Amino acid sequence: MKRPSYVTPERLYHFISQAIKEDVEDGDHSTLASVPKELQQRAQLLIKDDCILAGVDLAQEIFHFYDKNLYIKELKKDGEEVKKGEIAFIVEGTARSILTMERLVLNCMQRMSGIATRAREMAELVKGTHTQILDTRKTTPNFRMCEKWAVYIGGASNHRYGLFDMIMLKDNHNDYAGGISQSVKSTVEYLKKLDKPLKIEVETRNLKEVQEALDTQAVDIIMLDNMSLEDMEKAVRLIDGKAKTEASGNVTEKTVKKIAETGVDFISSGAIIYSAKNMDLSLKAF
Repeated sequence: MKRPSYVTPERLYHFISQAIKEDVEDGDHSTLASVPKELQQRAQLLIKDDCILAGVDLAQEIFHFYDKNLYIKELKKDGEEVKKGEIAFIVEGTARSILTMERLVLNCMQRMSGIATRAREMAELVKGTHTQILDTRKTTPNFRMCEKWAVYIGGASNHRYGLFDMIMLKDNHNDYAGGISQSVKSTVEYLKKLDKPLKIEVETRNLKEVQEALDTQAVDIIMLDNMSLEDMEKAVRLIDGKAKTEASGNVTEKTVKKIAETGVDFISSGAIIYSAKNMDLSLKAF
């Protein structure tokens, strides 16, 4: 599976190096004390929950970052639907390296597989509509790349990566600025001054604010926040393709299809990340 653009060598290096430093520091003394230095072994990644598998590509990066001589034989790929009892991959090489990287690999893959599974479930629920499921910035600090990567693997879509790659004027921005009109006006001037071609999204709480956002003629996406289904339908008709529409708030498995049927372009859900259950995986010698 092709990697998303934000999974860069620089971000991978930063994440993996800091994660290893956090866990290993001056040495994996349990392994160093008990396992012979030259011992060669192998282990298999055992799947213990039915899920959408995610993190195989990252596992390769982690193992090879720590020990370039480890060999990984992939049996399953990121994005595959896997069943309990199946084997995702086999890793072979120095036993010490396998043991020291075991927990980091499992922590990442268990979390990512849980998110990918949740993302796939939500994406399937809106199948047949033109609506896309988006994630949010409600991510774990320093683990955003992996969590958003898992959403991508699961088949949902990524919203902005961070504060730097898109303008989102939420209720507090607009209230502090003196209203949507002033907030957008200031933003347009700011982007022009810096020559930054960023898209502008504005959060709206009612139909009056939707109209105010439209009147600026400068908004790319209008967020319909915590609106009733009836008001969302009215907002979509009012906007009439002049901007993309994004529904947010009260998004659950029970409500997502009805929200999609209002005609919105996107439905954003932080819960596909923060409410996802970790999947059970283990690395076993054999």
